[in-house]
Amino acid sequence: MKRVLSVCLLLSISAFAQTAPKKTVPTRAATQSAPAKGSNLPSEETVKEFLRQTFGYESDLKFSVAEIKPAADPALAEVTILLNTPEGQQVMRLLITPDQKYALNGDLIPFGADPFAPAREKLRAANGPSRGPAKAAVTIVEFGDLQCPACKRAQPTIEKLLADVPNAKLVFQQFPLVQIHRWAMMAAQYGLCVAKQNNDAYFKFIDTVYQHQDELQPQTEEQVAPKLKEYAGDAGVNADQVQQCTADPTIAAEINKSLALGRELDITGTPTLFVGGRKIGNVSGIPYDTLKAITEFQAQKK
Repeated sequence: MKRVLSVCLLLSISAFAQTAPKKTVPTRAATQSAPAKGSNLPSEETVKEFLRQTFGYESDLKFSVAEIKPAADPALAEVTILLNTPEGQQVMRLLITPDQKYALNGDLIPFGADPFAPAREKLRAANGPSRGPAKAAVTIVEFGDLQCPACKRAQPTIEKLLADVPNAKLVFQQFPLVQIHRWAMMAAQYGLCVAKQNNDAYFKFIDTVYQHQDELQPQTEEQVAPKLKEYAGDAGVNADQVQQCTADPTIAAEINKSLALGRELDITGTPTLFVGGRKIGNVSGIPYDTLKAITEFQAQKK
């Protein structure tokens, strides 16, 4: 089993209250002790025993069942598993056959003459801060989390891509993984409030957050808040107004909509890119030349 941490993980994100950025407890289908009558969903006990039988020889591997639900094809069950290793965290997704005798390790991918059209249609709702030409040949939508180390690592790659493909537009959608990142929601709020004042300042703000991410990583919301306000001022906007803006219920509502859009697109971690509707869930895991070729190819299809 490959033991490399490539993306930050999403356990299960439920809807946020519009009035406050509180951490929520994920709704887990996996809490069922047995499948519902007439259902093809395996029980959590069955999944755990499968994992014990399969990976029990690895004493340093810990796992938990994050979610059990019907797959995109309802004939199959989908099981999401969180793996913890000394090297970091990974997510594993299994597709279970109706007779529960076999499992496929991976994702269902879109199929058809234009397989990415459904995602492109859903992504019309993406309205986060953007950069690049208004009438771009291809739109790249990034779902990101400002506390996510993988997002920080991917940032130089995305910057290079935008420089090398100048007819591409980037839209950044907030996707804070609050179950594992204590101040990600607050950072998303500060970021959106910066963007309300100045769209371009938003990208300066996230650059600064990424630069200081390591030192901020272990801190609480109360410790991070003054720093985020400082970074907002460094980006060239009114920091006091940004701080006041974060308490506006519409900001939490906007983040909630972005999370809902991500869930609808079956996002399981950050950063996740959609290039012309084509999903790329592991930005750092593919060669840059391949990412660039995909972007240029999608730009030609407009």
